[in-house]
Amino acid sequence: MRNLVWKNNVGLRADNLSLSAMKETWVLSNQAEPLNTHVNANRAGDQTLLLIHHASDTVQHLTESLEHFNYRVEALSHTDIQPSFLQSHQVKLVLLEAQLFSDGGYEFCHILKQARSSRDIPVIVLGDRDPQQVATAFAAGADDYIGAPFAIPELVARVQARLSGYQRRQQLSQQNQLLLDEVRERKQTEDALRQTEDKYRRIFENATEGIFQSSIAGTYISVNPALAQIYGYESPEDLVENLTDIGASLYVQPKRRDELVVYLQQFEKIVGAESEIFRKDGSKIWISETIRKVYDEDDQFSYYEGIVHDITERRSMEMELRQQRKQADRLLVNILPYQIAQRLQTGPRTIAESFDEVTVLFADLVQFTAASNAMEPKELVDLLNQVFSTFDRLAEQHGLEKIKTIGDAYMAAAGLPLPRPDHIDVVAHMALDMQKAIADFTRPDGTPFQLRIGISTGPVIAGVIGMRKFAYDLWGDTVNLASRMETTGAAERIQVTPEIYERLHHRYNFEARGGGVFVKGRGQMDSYWLTGRKHR
Repeated sequence: MRNLVWKNNVGLRADNLSLSAMKETWVLSNQAEPLNTHVNANRAGDQTLLLIHHASDTVQHLTESLEHFNYRVEALSHTDIQPSFLQSHQVKLVLLEAQLFSDGGYEFCHILKQARSSRDIPVIVLGDRDPQQVATAFAAGADDYIGAPFAIPELVARVQARLSGYQRRQQLSQQNQLLLDEVRERKQTEDALRQTEDKYRRIFENATEGIFQSSIAGTYISVNPALAQIYGYESPEDLVENLTDIGASLYVQPKRRDELVVYLQQFEKIVGAESEIFRKDGSKIWISETIRKVYDEDDQFSYYEGIVHDITERRSMEMELRQQRKQADRLLVNILPYQIAQRLQTGPRTIAESFDEVTVLFADLVQFTAASNAMEPKELVDLLNQVFSTFDRLAEQHGLEKIKTIGDAYMAAAGLPLPRPDHIDVVAHMALDMQKAIADFTRPDGTPFQLRIGISTGPVIAGVIGMRKFAYDLWGDTVNLASRMETTGAAERIQVTPEIYERLHHRYNFEARGGGVFVKGRGQMDSYWLTGRKHR
């Protein structure tokens, strides 16, 4: 059975010696040669030794002696272990009792010296001075043999010597591996460099992008075929020979190269610099350049190196897209309030807000359906466009926000999306102007159109709805009440709620509506007719 004991269970047995004789020999050996504990203890360090013993007669004495020199001792009473055990326990030296050679010790020592991970670990055999045993130990691969009686100074000195040799071998092995790795890495680097040079040459010759090297003075040192084609030259040689002043002959903007050079002096590299240039035939194109400064081995600036792309088509598309974007922005502003359109362009797709004080107006053309039956479709649409365009101008004049049109009905509000303190005033004023303006539009029978208007004030919720066709709309009791004021009103009249009356009666003229109106959810409520502004 395996018996693994840490530190204090070291076994030692010298053949043909009794327990009492071994102890006596041990003590006498210790007394005969005093230890220089100060020097040896510092030199030993905290290293792990594996002691494989046959008997445990002198375990206590040997353990205490080795631990005195800061060695850490692990003990086994058998050799049934693999080299991986030594590696996992960080064993630096093996002490093996000679008597175990008859119980598998020879095979253990041989396996230990064959394995790559453990072949350099020193093995010291402890036994009597039998020449045959000594020969067997060295034949198995042992590094040293110590015969009884064991003197501690001698044992420690030999252990330290073998450990020092092991450490030197490990260091040499590591250095050798580092050298091998460096040689291998250098060879790989050289191979990669050659491949890169070949690849760069192939890229230079076959790339679709223009590649160039230019001097400080502004002449081309070398160019690839693609650059010659972009600039309209027959060959790279044709370009280098005829384009002798980059700054004066290439760029449409006279000082463009000077600007690029100043930038390069400060930042060393330019990425995606866009410029308009002349081709050989005098036509103009747009290019994008990525340029960097190249230095020699002495860290002195040598030349410029760059890549050129023809971006004429892309610039044309971008210009067209910008025009389309401007048109889309104008269309969005026409559909939605300006502030809401800006937020949709730069922020979230969902917008919902609460407003505490908003005045809502609903207006409807009286008996428009009957009039539309007597009109042609185009005539009908033209009429509605003229009417609602007039209302739009009035809304802009008074600072109202047009919300929407529904058939022949018109909805507007004040106090949103930007709050304003005079929201009731401006809506009342617009309602009066709408009644005046509608008189300019006549029905097919020659009589003027009439408006029915309702106004309410209070809190609302406003937001944008829809995924493809956006709409800015309002919700809440205030909206419903304004709509009810319009539907229960009368032609050429403006019906308002008591809240409107209370806020405006000192500046506007009102008439109380007898009997009030019935409003769903509220029952019977008072209402007023707004008739005009008071004269000051």
